Amino acid sequence: MAYPGSKGWFVQQLKANGISRHPSEKRKIELYKSYILRGLYHEYVLKKKR
Repeated sequence: MAYPGSKGWFVQQLKANGISRHPSEKRKIELYKSYILRGLYHEYVLKKKR
């Protein structure tokens, strides 16, 4: 279980929404720092829910 807002939590949330690789660079999301994952989360998960 990952703490909300941690890198592991962002990876978990992105994978649950079908994003396992970076959309443009095609590398695994586990390789990125948390601030990049946070941006992906806001862009692809939160905007999708609106």
